[in-house]
Amino acid sequence: MAREKGYAPLPEPLVVPIYDNHTHLDPGPAHESQFDAMPDYREQLENAARVGVIGVVQVGGDIESSIWSAAHAAREPRMLAAVAIHPNEAPRYEAAGRLDEALAVIAELATQPRVRAIGETGLDFFRTDAPGHAAQFRSFEAHIEIAKANDLALQIHDRDAHDAVIETLLRVGAPERTVFHCFSGDAAMAKICAEHGWYLSYSGTVTFKNSDALREALSITPRELILIETDAPFLAPTPHRGRPNAPYLMPVTLRFMADHLDTPAAELAAQLTTNTELVYGSWDAWPVTAE
Repeated sequence: MAREKGYAPLPEPLVVPIYDNHTHLDPGPAHESQFDAMPDYREQLENAARVGVIGVVQVGGDIESSIWSAAHAAREPRMLAAVAIHPNEAPRYEAAGRLDEALAVIAELATQPRVRAIGETGLDFFRTDAPGHAAQFRSFEAHIEIAKANDLALQIHDRDAHDAVIETLLRVGAPERTVFHCFSGDAAMAKICAEHGWYLSYSGTVTFKNSDALREALSITPRELILIETDAPFLAPTPHRGRPNAPYLMPVTLRFMADHLDTPAAELAAQLTTNTELVYGSWDAWPVTAE
């Protein structure tokens, strides 16, 4: 796995195990183009298990990665799946006349027992210009309805679109379990989310030097609404920023968060594990299929 400026060494194992509630282990071109060849997902899960990360939610962002996520979760006991059309993909499908087809695929995948979330979906006004926003809104609202129809969690991608995401959730009606993946808001937004019982998932970005506003948000987030993720292979935590991320680096972020909250790492890990299982259910609730 190791190469110069490549994957970081394994951190000290956690005493209390945790889950990575948002990761990308599929060997898609968007992932490998930035980090060369990614290790096989089984190797990544083995490394994660060695440090106390006992399960992941594998997240899709288009038809292919969503199918991959559902299929591999069906036979991998350490993996659950989230499926969706990423907001930056929605305008591309729309332009090709395939958005309805893509949404139908997501709706079908949502019925599988180890698919536990619809995501990542939402709005991204950073990478998608105004002409593509209508497709994003249509896709986001359709994903919300799929999540509610199947009693699944919703994983939200929100980049430079805080107000529009919140307005959409309030107008359409948020699913019972709504998660702001890689939360990027401030304390004021965290307060709004908490008032509605929405979960905030913190990633390695909370460790970045310039993330004071994010740490302020963490400080006021009710403990029962905090989740944790890697968003691997992106957003490796300090001191590994710039390297490829992986689920086994979760302990680095967890310990940073615990120090910031002046809480023992084991206590915070126990809380986050409980929170994660309340959102997604048990990793053991349904048997996996044979290879």
